[in-house]
Amino acid sequence: EIPVVFKQELQNEEAREGKQVKLTCELSKPDTPVKWMKGDTVLYASEKYEFKQRGTVAELVIRDVKSIDS
Repeated sequence: EIPVVFKQELQNEEAREGKQVKLTCELSKPDTPVKWMKGDTVLYASEKYEFKQRGTVAELVIRDVKSIDS
């Protein structure tokens, strides 16, 4: 089986505190499970974090951005 690779890796994004930011990556295989992490901490869907995936594109939306989210 062909390994899954990033076709488009995450890019740094800037956002104002209190706003939201969207991080996007593209994978080589559609509907591949994605685990979003901040350092060694796995992120889970909540009021703060929203995950979206359509085909090969995976998105993480971070709401109410704070400096600690960098």
